[in-house]
Amino acid sequence: MGQTGAGSRQARVAVLLSGSGRTLRNLLEHTRRPDSPADVVQVISTRKRVAGNDLAREEGIPLEIVPRRDYDSAESFSEDVIRVIDDAGADLVVCAGFLSKLVVPERYMGRILNIHPSLLPLFGGQGFYGDRVHQAVLDSGMKVSGCTVHFVDNAYDAGPIVAQQCVPVLPDDSVTVLGQRVFEAECKLYPSVVFDVAREQIWLEGRTVRFQQTAAT
Repeated sequence: MGQTGAGSRQARVAVLLSGSGRTLRNLLEHTRRPDSPADVVQVISTRKRVAGNDLAREEGIPLEIVPRRDYDSAESFSEDVIRVIDDAGADLVVCAGFLSKLVVPERYMGRILNIHPSLLPLFGGQGFYGDRVHQAVLDSGMKVSGCTVHFVDNAYDAGPIVAQQCVPVLPDDSVTVLGQRVFEAECKLYPSVVFDVAREQIWLEGRTVRFQQTAAT
């Protein structure tokens, strides 16, 4: 991975998805900017007929469909996903509404990011995704929710946390309204983190997230 500019190149990004592709769409809007340090070079989908696949085709991004239901185990499924990532020469992997368990090889630790629609470790883990998360937040009586960007490891939503953004939970919120407020926060936070990882300003050492120190002004 490296910064854009003279003597450097954009980080090659593979995106994993299972649904509508709205997180992919948001990321593409940011990578089109002239100063973008990242370029989406591969999309991998776990489902054959989802809008995210159509978006990848419309944008001319190579698409590989690896249906999770065709595999007997997470291990065999993950081997084929990683093979596609390797073949694409990806520097960084971005999960964008990716709902399957991925077994992460050691060489990809610190190179796979995910965003979750709650303030982890609250309302995370297997089975907590999309509206299920927001309903659980409303049922709990929490007055704040948000989103979390984390590095992916071999447990659901348990990898080292990189960044979080809070949003209020309002008295009249529905699942849809709260979900939209959280997604608006995701649209700002996720590309920012992806770009900082692509620029090598954020990285993982063991289970510790490191940040490049900026000079005091």
